[in-house]
Parts: sequence; C-alpha cells; structure tokens
Amino acid sequence: MLDYKKVNNLTGWLVFVVSTLVYVFTVEQTASFWDPGEFIAVAYKLQVPHPPGAPFFLLIYRMFAFFAFGDVLQVAYWMNIASAVFSGLTILFLFWSITLFGRKLFQIKKGEESKGQTISLMGAGLIGSLAYTFTDSFWFSAVEAEVYAMSSFFTAIVIWAFLKWDTIEDPKEENRWMLFIAYLVGLSIGVHLLNLVTLPALALIYYFKKYPQPNLKGGIIAIGLGGLVLVVINSFIIPGLPSMAGSIEIFFVNSIGLPFGSGIVVFSALFLGALIYGILYSIKHQRAGLNTILLSLTFILIGYASYALIIIRANQNPVINENAPKDIISYISYLKREQYGYRPLLHGQYFDAELKDQKEGAPIYLKGKDKYEIVDYSTVNVYDPERTTILPRIYSTQERHKQIYRSKLGLREGQKPTFGDNLYFMFSHQLGHMYWRYFMWNFSGRESDFSDAPWLGITDFFSDKFPDYIKENKAHNNYLMLPLILGIIGLLFQAKVDPRSFYVNAMLFLMMGVVLVLYLNSPPVEPRERDYIYVGSFYAFAIWIGLGVLALTHWIAKLNKNMAVAGIIATLVTFPIPVLMAGQNWDDHNRQGRYFSVDSARNFLASCAPNAILFTGGDNDTFPLWYVQEVEGFRTDVRVVVLSYFDTDWYVEQMTRPVNESAPLPFSLEYRNYRKGTNDVLYVMDRQNLEAISATEYLRLLKNESDLLKLTSGGRSTFNMVPSRNLILDVDIEKVYNQGLIPEGMEDLMVDQMNLRIKGNYLTKGNMMLIDLIATNNWERPIYFNNTSLATITLDIEDYVVMEGLTYRLLPVRKPQGMRNELVNTDIAYQNVMEKFAFRGMDNPDNYFDDEFRRFTSNHRSAINSIAIALLDEDDMDRAAEILKYSIQVMPHEAVPYDLASGQMVPLFFEVGEDDMALDIVEKLSHKSVQMLDFYTREDRVFDREAMISIEMLKFFIPLLEERGYTELSSQIKKDFERVMGPISGGSLLDRR
Repeated sequence: MLDYKKVNNLTGWLVFVVSTLVYVFTVEQTASFWDPGEFIAVAYKLQVPHPPGAPFFLLIYRMFAFFAFGDVLQVAYWMNIASAVFSGLTILFLFWSITLFGRKLFQIKKGEESKGQTISLMGAGLIGSLAYTFTDSFWFSAVEAEVYAMSSFFTAIVIWAFLKWDTIEDPKEENRWMLFIAYLVGLSIGVHLLNLVTLPALALIYYFKKYPQPNLKGGIIAIGLGGLVLVVINSFIIPGLPSMAGSIEIFFVNSIGLPFGSGIVVFSALFLGALIYGILYSIKHQRAGLNTILLSLTFILIGYASYALIIIRANQNPVINENAPKDIISYISYLKREQYGYRPLLHGQYFDAELKDQKEGAPIYLKGKDKYEIVDYSTVNVYDPERTTILPRIYSTQERHKQIYRSKLGLREGQKPTFGDNLYFMFSHQLGHMYWRYFMWNFSGRESDFSDAPWLGITDFFSDKFPDYIKENKAHNNYLMLPLILGIIGLLFQAKVDPRSFYVNAMLFLMMGVVLVLYLNSPPVEPRERDYIYVGSFYAFAIWIGLGVLALTHWIAKLNKNMAVAGIIATLVTFPIPVLMAGQNWDDHNRQGRYFSVDSARNFLASCAPNAILFTGGDNDTFPLWYVQEVEGFRTDVRVVVLSYFDTDWYVEQMTRPVNESAPLPFSLEYRNYRKGTNDVLYVMDRQNLEAISATEYLRLLKNESDLLKLTSGGRSTFNMVPSRNLILDVDIEKVYNQGLIPEGMEDLMVDQMNLRIKGNYLTKGNMMLIDLIATNNWERPIYFNNTSLATITLDIEDYVVMEGLTYRLLPVRKPQGMRNELVNTDIAYQNVMEKFAFRGMDNPDNYFDDEFRRFTSNHRSAINSIAIALLDEDDMDRAAEILKYSIQVMPHEAVPYDLASGQMVPLFFEVGEDDMALDIVEKLSHKSVQMLDFYTREDRVFDREAMISIEMLKFFIPLLEERGYTELSSQIKKDFERVMGPISGGSLLDRR
C-alpha cells in the first residue's frame, strides 16, 4: 500500500524541482525592462522604491544578491533566481492545494487513502500544477526580479495553509495554524497586497468547517466578514494606524508644544498597551476566540513591521529615496500612494462632466523647524451632478483618454455618454479586453506579442488566415483550448460533487480576477499589458484543471472499476496539455541571451559627456539607468533627473546633494521657493506690452517672493504667475566658445540669447526648476535630455539641442528654420555609436525580443538614421555608409524585424550607394505591410498605429523606387497596395530627407 503522506510530499517536491529548473533555465540574466531595474537597485543597497514599497521583498532579495560574491554583473541574475525559486515554491503549494481539494472532493479521511485514490490525486496535482507552471502570465513574472513572483508565493502558501487548517480537528492546533496564517498575511504586506484579496474566499472555509449546516445567508455573512477583515487590514492597519499616529503627533507637537515624535510615542504606548491588556484579559477569562483574534492581529503587525526598513533607510538619504518618507506625515502619503492620483470606485463623474467648483479639503502638513506646518490644502473637485454616476467606469478627464472613450463607444464629438455606455465600457474593455482576453491568453492561446493582441481558439490552430509576420512571432501560441476545457470540466465536476469547495475556489477566482478589475478601474489605455496583475485568478483556475483530471479519473473508473488504472490513464491522457503549453511558450519565455534592457541604458549614459545632467521623461525610462549606475557602477558621474519627479519638493531637495561621483545640481531658488504647496503651478498671465522677461530676473523675483508675481485665488492661497511666456536667457558667447562647447561647424548657429518659451498656459514646479538649473548652471555642466523628456517639457527648447547619440545636449546654438533633421554633433555621435554603444545578443535570431525590446531597438535605429543624415549633409559619405551598415549588422532583420525606422533608412542606403541593402529592407517591409493590410481588411479589424504606418510605408516606397529606376518592384508594390487598399491618394509622411 502506498504511503499517501510520503508520496504526496515527494511528488510535490518533484514538481517544485521541475518548475524551478524550468524557470532557472529561462531566467533573465540581467535586469529586465520596467520595474525590475528599480527593484534590483533598491534591494541591492536597501534603498526606498516607489510607493507603497516592498520592504520584506527588498530584505529577501538582498540576501540572494550575496550569491554574486561581489561580482556586480551577477547581482541581477541572482535576484532573478530568487523569483524563479519563489515561483517554484508557488507551484509546490499549488500541487498540495490541488491534492487537498481532491481529498475533500472524494471525501477521503486521513490515513484511509487507497492506492487508486493516491495515484489519482498525484496525477491531478501534477497536471494542474504543471499547467500553471507554463502559463503565459505566471512564467513571465517567474523569471524577473519583480514583486509578483514572491507575492504569488505568499498567496499560494496562505491558500494551502487555510486548506490545511480545514483538515485539523484539535482546536489548539487550529489556533496555531491561524496564527501562522496571520503572520504570513503580515509578511505579505511587505511584498504586495494581492494576498489580502483571498480573505473573503478563505472566510468561507472557516464558515463551512464551523457550521455543519451552511446556508446562503450564512455564506453571504461569511464573505462579508472576510471582506471586513480585508478592509480592516488594507484601510485600518496599513495606512490607518500610521494616520492615527500622525493625527495625534500633530496635536501633541502643534497644540501642546511637545517635541517631534512625542505623539507617536504616546500612540504606540496606548495601542500596544491596549493590545497586551486585551491578550491578558482573554487568557484570564478563557476567551479563546478573542485571544486568537488579538494574537492574529499581533502577528499581522509583526509581519507588517518590515516597513520600519522604509523609514530607517529613508532617513539615511540613499540615492534612490522615492517620496523620502522620513517622518510620519510623508510616510502616510507614501503608503497611500498619493502621487498616483485618485480613481473613483463607487461614485464619480463621466469623462465629459463639467468642473463646477474646486473646494479646499483637508490641510496638507509638512514637518517644519519647530512644528508641522500647513503648506497647502487638498483639492476636492465638484462636478456637474447631472454628469455623475454610480460605478463610474468612463471617468478620466485627460483629453487623450476622452478621445479613446469616444472611439471605443462610437460617440460623436459632443455626444454625451450614458450609463449604458458606462456599463458597455466596463464589460467590453475593463472585463473583456483587460481581463478575459488575458485569461484566454493563458488557457486558450495568444495571437502574438503585439499591442492588444487577441486570444486564439481551436479553429485558429488549423486556420491559414494568419500572415507570416504573426505566425513567425514567437508569442504566437495556441493550446487548442485544451487547458480551458479541462479546467471547465474540473469546475463543473467540483460544483456537482463538492459544492462547498467549489464556492471557495470560485470566490478565489472571482476576487483575484473580476473583483480586482472592478476595484482597479483601469483607464482606457495602459503603458503595457497588465496580465501579470491577475495571476491569482489564473492560479485558482489551475486548481480546476487539476480537478478536471479527477473528473476524468472518476468517469474512467466507472467503466473499468479500477481507480488506480483510471488515475494513470487520466494522467497520461492529460499530460500532453502541460507539454503542449511548455512547447508553445518556451521560445517567448526563454530570456537567455537578452541584455539590451541594460545595454540600452548604458548607451543612454554613454551618450553623455563627463559630469553630465541627464533628464528622463518618467520612471520607466529611468529604472534601467538606476540599475546600471547603482548596481554595475557604470557612469555614476552622470546625474539622472526624472522629469515627472521634478515637480516634487522631496526630489528637488535630493538633487541639491552630491550622489556617487556627481556634484549637487546648482539652483538659485531655495527650499522655501519649491517646497510642497509653493509654486506647484505658475500660470502664464501675459502682461500688456511685455513681450518677454529675463529668465534670471524672473527667478530673482520668485526667490524674493515679489508681490509683482502674486495672484490671489478664491480660497486662502496666493499663487505666483509668469508675466510673459517668453523667458529670455542671456548667453556669454565668448565664455561658451572658449570652453569648446560649440561643435565644429556650428559656430554660425551660436546665439547670445535663448528664448525658453512656455508652450502651454502654465509652468509646473519641475519646469520652473529646470529653468533655474539652466540659468544657474551657466554652461558649467552638460545638460542632456532623452527623447521622452524633450517631448514632455513645456519649454520650447527643441531648436537649442544637439544630438550626441541617444541624447540631446542643450547648447546656445539654434537650428536654422526649415531644417527637417535635428542638429547633430556628428563626430561625437558617430564615436559614441561605433565605439561606446553595446548591442549584446541583438544579432541572434534565437533570442526572443518582445515589444519593449523592439521599441528600444527602433529608438536606436532612428538615432543612427539622424546621424547618417547629418553625415550626408556634411558630404561624409564613407562614415554615413559605415554607420548604416553597422546598424544592420548589430540589429539584423532576422533577429529584430525591420520597422518604421528601418524604412526610413532606405533612401539613405540609396544615397550611399548600397542599393542591395535598401532593396532588401523594401522587400521585407513591403511584404509584411501588404500582408498586414490584407489581414486587417479580411478580418475587418480596426486599423491601428502599425497598420497606418504600413500604409505610409508603402506610399513612401512606390515613388522612391520609381525615382531610383526600380520600376518593376515599384509597380508590384503599387499593384499589391491597390489590390488591398484601392487607389493611392496623397503622399507619405515618412520622408525625413
């Protein structure tokens, strides 16, 4: 007879080894794009990440960094290995959870497991856990150093622990397990809050165990109480306790006059005293229930105590110190993620609602010299009540979002959306596009890794409708709906045989999926696909996949009367499902050989002169740069400035301190001029007969808080304004020239005045500080911008920048009117690309480069085009040809398919006499473009940005080829274009020459 416990443990650990090895073999070898760069950097030096932080994650991943043994180039790899290990542990506890659900389904008592039942349960756990191992979304998070792998582990172990608690009969043991679960929940707060979403579902387990005769009313009450526990932890414990401490602290310091920290000490003493008294009271009066609740709260708080790391490290002023949560006030703001704004949940405005009024809300405090000072008041927007609704889903007032809402809802300009439109958007976009599409990606199939790619079904597997560029995409995966079908079988089987457990798993599935979608209330467009958010829901469905194997076992056993054989047959029949998923997903989840996420960051820094200041547009532009500086120690002389953070006082204050090899940034304005609530927005109020104002004079007036700049609002506040949108900066031409800052050949473009013209109707604090930096720096340190920061700055300075690779240097030269290409310092830019840039692995067709990689590749190709154009303008044919061919060499089509920037290379290759290379690009791009347009037309798909680019590309190639004498190819492309799109009209917008 098989020893069930031993077999269950050994099989579970076998699954752990298999899944962990899969993740280790496919793990990213350096820092990935997006958040991993930040998390690796802050974990390596225990710094402060973006709100609301992940302190326990940082501590654990810092320990994994020790395995690098001082080799900084291996730190990222070992932190990625940590994610692989935690993901493997997630699969382990999934296996054990499936077998626990299976035991309840077959009503197997402990110690009475038959051989057939043991085999069947092992098969179910094996198939369900391996299927989840190879799901698209979970595998993605398993191989990079992000919080989702560790968060999934905590979710898995908490679910398993509750199922284990359900099997325990001794009340004392039950309470011990409950405290263990509470401690896990507390620790998980220091990683991610996804774990809390499971609590309403887990409350059902408690209800079904403690109440042998459950009913609908009791079930609803249990779910409600579980939701209440979630709210208590999420709202009362996490930000609530610090908020109460903050209120008492302000009272003690401001009203009573006690020193800083006195209110926190008093609150802590009262709270801990009450908690200890309650525990002692429960022991003395034998109140077991109360004792368990209070001890559970205690263990949650012990786990939550990892957040002390955030405050401790913030006060050490590390290089990365987001929001600088040094005191109780800033810590509360950090926890509440106030920098990310507000999304209405139950009631709010339609996107077309008119703003009727803005009222002052609660005061905003900052720690001053002797007390906490009110620096501003929160703003409460009051909208037209006729244009507000319950459950607002189409709420954003951003102009871009409004246009997308109208497009998705088919609304004309000026047409008012209805509540029906609101619900349609919720079901079609938020639930349909942003959840069910992701769900089907994982259990049915995915068309590609292109933006907004749909899911695939069985018929798509046998269809020949897909063009080559989709079929060749490594993320073109089809599972024949087999995981979905098996999961549905398991769902129905559990619902019929064990409805109580079905309700538990269904609640897990819904809470971590549909309910989470409704809570997040996503805007109409996201910067990237968000499927990784919902892996908890997919985890619950994987349990049903495992139970689907038990359903097959049950039906087979009815026929052959032998459950052991039936279990083996069911396992063998379903084993191809995880094998199919592994085979389909391996090539687009294997991250071996990918380094461009780090190399591109190095290339940005390598484009800067020594001791430079580099502005980036947002955090996602910056995270890879932080990684290469803070971990690999590359170009730490460059001060990276995040433009979106520059609007905050804490960030500007950090820029006034030296960091690594970078000196402080020079500002004339003082802290009182840029602290929170001061000069957050400066409106442009053009004074009559004042065409322009000196930038330095304006800064002097700001610094001195001159009444000449004051405006009074309807409330208690006064604001500063800008009396003219033209801010003139005088330039010492002789000094700049003698310093050798002007590129050779640009002497005639030098200007003795620069107009830092304001584009819109106001300046933000960040742009005000940028003006101050430019003026005060006085050309002592090089100032650079990347492409996103240059595009988002509200100052019209594009004509005063010179490209030096991937970055644009601010110089007192002005681009001539009518010049289509940007100014380029060809010597430096050429040298940077050819000698300093890295493109590791970008020439290997076996490596997988997803959409993010391709976007950065396109940026590099476009930069090389600009350099080549500038070289051609200088009649430097040889270097232009060399850099263009180098681009093809390091980023060939076979590895990274040609794109828009590649299409713009075609006339350049013609110009340098490399017709074969030009024709090769034309043939490959025209073939893909015609296929795409034909596919979109046949499938009646909306023409997205890629399709519109394809149209422009073909319209661009036809006359160009005709002009070059390639009439046959031109005629063929024209014929193909008109076959798909009809007669050609208008010209192309792509010609940069």
